[in-house]
Amino acid sequence: MISYAPLWKTLKNKNISQYKLIKDYGIDNAQLQRLRKNAVIKTVTIDRLCQILDCKVEDIMEYIKD
Repeated sequence: MISYAPLWKTLKNKNISQYKLIKDYGIDNAQLQRLRKNAVIKTVTIDRLCQILDCKVEDIMEYIKD
């Protein structure tokens, strides 16, 4: 299972709110909702978040083995 829990920690550490992602960076609210639910998202969204947050993929997502 993919978890996006690291994303929320990274956002907090970088002082970037979800509101700022939507308003300033054009991240769709529906995509944030999918991230909250650990649902499937496009790799282009992951790429964009890494660019915005200046971070690595592992800073926004992790694989959790069952």
